[in-house]
Amino acid sequence: MGTVTYFLTLVVMFAVLVVLGRGLFNMMRGGSGNLSNKLMQARILLQALAVALIMLTLWLTGGGR
Repeated sequence: MGTVTYFLTLVVMFAVLVVLGRGLFNMMRGGSGNLSNKLMQARILLQALAVALIMLTLWLTGGGR
């Protein structure tokens, strides 16, 4: 189970990177403020999910002990 959460964590972290990059690109080209706000909200939710998955992975694997 620890392996599954490890790979899910990597997928979610990559999704955070994609959303962050898209938001930065949108701001650099002067895009919609509404889209920037939606992307920021999505990034925050994905980051919270990533932190939760990291904590779950540590708990399932014994925290590196």
